[in-house]
Amino acid sequence: MSSLKSSIPVPQTDAALRVHVERAMRHYFGQLNGEKPCEVYELVLAEVERPLLSVVLEYTRGNQTKAAQILGLNRGTLRKKMKTHGFISD
Repeated sequence: MSSLKSSIPVPQTDAALRVHVERAMRHYFGQLNGEKPCEVYELVLAEVERPLLSVVLEYTRGNQTKAAQILGLNRGTLRKKMKTHGFISD
C-alpha cells in the first residue's frame, strides 16, 4: 500500500479527506468491543455517498449534468444514486 501512496500524486485537499476517513475507521474499529465487523466496505460507501451527492448537487445548484461530470459518472448513474438516497422519487 505504501507504493500506491508514493506513485499517485495527491493534492492537499485530498490528503485532508484521507486523514478524516482514516480517523473515522480507526474510531469505528476501536468501538467494536469484540464485535465482528462485516460489510465494512458497503457501510463506508453508504455513509459517504449520500453527503457526497448532496454537496455536489448543492455546488451545481441542482444541475445534474454538471454534477455527473464533477463526479465522473454518467447522468443515468447519478439519477439512480439520487433515487437510492431519496433525492428524487420515481
